[in-house]
Amino acid sequence: MPIDKADLDVTIRREPIGVVAAVVPWNSQLFLSAVKLGPALAAGCTVVLKASEDGPAPLLAFAELASEAGFPAGTVNILTGFGQDCGRRLTSHPLVSRVAFTGGPSTARAIVRNTAENLAYTTLELGGKSPVVVFADADLDSAANAVVAGIFAATGQSCVAGSRLLIECSVRDEFLGRLKRKAEAIRIGDPQDPATEMGPLATQRQRDRIETIVAESLAAGGKLITGGKRPDIGAGFYYAPTIVDAGNSNLPCVREELFGPVLSVLAFDTEAEALALANDTPFGLASGVFTSNLGKAHRMARDIHAGVVWVNTYRAVSPLVPFGGYGLSGLGREGGLDAIRDYTRSKSVWIKTSDEPIPDPFVMR
Repeated sequence: MPIDKADLDVTIRREPIGVVAAVVPWNSQLFLSAVKLGPALAAGCTVVLKASEDGPAPLLAFAELASEAGFPAGTVNILTGFGQDCGRRLTSHPLVSRVAFTGGPSTARAIVRNTAENLAYTTLELGGKSPVVVFADADLDSAANAVVAGIFAATGQSCVAGSRLLIECSVRDEFLGRLKRKAEAIRIGDPQDPATEMGPLATQRQRDRIETIVAESLAAGGKLITGGKRPDIGAGFYYAPTIVDAGNSNLPCVREELFGPVLSVLAFDTEAEALALANDTPFGLASGVFTSNLGKAHRMARDIHAGVVWVNTYRAVSPLVPFGGYGLSGLGREGGLDAIRDYTRSKSVWIKTSDEPIPDPFVMR
């Protein structure tokens, strides 16, 4: 590459960063593993992947497939264990040069402290409290379907769940009526039954926490539109699709990520108010905007503090597109061609092109 030295030529090499420690949660773990493994392996790295203690079986099966596919021994490695022993030792290990984590902010803080030991380059894809802004000029049928899919698909157990609905006041009652009917029509049951549309939560502690936060929010002035209880369908950590008319942004259900099928509703009158509500959160992973006004869509997409903005759609993802958040939603990006560069480091190679010998530095000329 051209530089400011006439007799020197510089080449920039990209080399594998080294051993990668990847830590994934139980939800969407094959996809979340793939967006780490793909660029890491393409860059020439080896990967040690820690499975979630709540659901390691898919990654153990994946390890068998990797072996069958012919990956060299030691290229892809799967660990199981808990955070305090397995996760801490992995992310602080002196031979680890790169950490890629998906999970919650509290664990992310522990990982950042761990990497103080090895100074590993770290990316963090964390949770969210994503707003879905619906203006009165939107296609309300389409927007309602997107809101339902955004919060009740996968029982709300998604980092990009659209858990905060911001609805323009003039269509608030009409839109909430549509959502209530759709939520109450969802078929809840065994996820192995093809007729089931929403299954259980993953753990009992998750359901217990959701029940506590919803109860606190109702006690603080929130109004229950639908749900808010366990459906009577037998064993399992089931929780009904729930919609809470929050009234203000200070309720626990508005502030905290629940990772479950709970939608908190706030109303607005103006575009400026909608934007302020959308950004009134320490998270910033995803967001949705529904409007037929192109200018309004561009303004909102520009000013919302989130790594992803969907306009007149929701939950569209691709490994070809960068993904990540602002604030408590994490650091760095996954996906896209640039992700491969994040698993490399640069090396500058300087080559002297002049035939003249290097002069004695201690002889004055």
